Amino acid sequence: MTRQAQQIASGVSVNSDTEQAVEELIACFGGFTPEAVIFFCSTHLDIAQVGTTLSQRYPQSQVIGCTTAGEINNRGCLNSSLCGFALPGDSFSLASTVLPHLSRFDMKLARSRVTELQNDLAERGVAPVIGHTFGFLLVDGLSGVEEIVLSAVHGEIGDIPLFGGSAADDLQFSKTLIYYNGETQDDVAALCMINTVCPFKVFRTQHFVAGERKMVITEADVATRNVSEINGVSAGMEYARLVGIHYDRLDPMTFASHPVMVRVGGAYYVRSIRQLAEDDSLTFFCAIGEGIVLTVAEGVDLVDNLSQTFEKIREHVGEPQLVIGCDCVFRRLEYMQDPEVAKRVEGLFQANRVIGFNTYGEQFGGMHVNQTFTGVAIGAPQSEKE
Repeated sequence: MTRQAQQIASGVSVNSDTEQAVEELIACFGGFTPEAVIFFCSTHLDIAQVGTTLSQRYPQSQVIGCTTAGEINNRGCLNSSLCGFALPGDSFSLASTVLPHLSRFDMKLARSRVTELQNDLAERGVAPVIGHTFGFLLVDGLSGVEEIVLSAVHGEIGDIPLFGGSAADDLQFSKTLIYYNGETQDDVAALCMINTVCPFKVFRTQHFVAGERKMVITEADVATRNVSEINGVSAGMEYARLVGIHYDRLDPMTFASHPVMVRVGGAYYVRSIRQLAEDDSLTFFCAIGEGIVLTVAEGVDLVDNLSQTFEKIREHVGEPQLVIGCDCVFRRLEYMQDPEVAKRVEGLFQANRVIGFNTYGEQFGGMHVNQTFTGVAIGAPQSEKE
């Protein structure tokens, strides 16, 4: 005799009242006790109240979440909403830790905590660790140290695939928050190691390719990711010239449509510009430094690229029961410009059961990237014999 394993539960609320929103999310999950609950919360809601309520309702479960620049769920691409999912304990085991004080990051502590997670899963996982585990990382999106965090985490987990997103705050660039098992904090990262009997595929995609126009960063502040000179002249003016945009039109939409790329290990990765300062310097979302050669990116069709990505995912895991998605806020700014494109993107997200958020940066393996859609697709659980 066989029994069907519990499916992942997911839900969304668009209620503007935090208490009612979290109650509606809980109602979506049903009556089972999950192994863990992960949620994504607009800054228009109180993330501390959301997390506390979920922790009180599920005292035996781990509860982790972050603030966003938009939420992705079965109602589409939303603002001012709350969404999340609950992992069943019969097919998932989750070990997690918080990496504190990113502003004075302790590499040794971080590595030891990652090792502890692996040991934890080896003892109580639902499947062998290798081949059945992926990492999910949430980082304070204003910390500016994602690369350092990744160097610690990725260096320890070996062949375990890793992805994640940088928490956001609706383009306010004021404070990005992470809720972790009872505490709401900034200046932290939360790492989840998720072990499962379900098939899964960690992936990334971007709809830009490298063009012919090059630029060299000739003056920069590595600590602040601020670039003051490109090709020996004022950064903002030179960037505008190279991308063919009038200087007065430089804004988040321009940066979303005209990113630059850096080549690492034979592959090109997007480096997005966050904002233009009054002194004509450019602040980036990713690490940047003097001497780095950047290439002006050229776009390909975003919808076709996304559709092909999901087709490949289905070849690996079949029909997804969940895709945990981290989608750059600049991608959202681009596709939401055109109602028809936005409708097609939302349709693809809904058809593939994406639950996720719009980020201030994405993590894939050991790389911190921008203007990327990264995540994990999880297939249906296998039937288990009683």
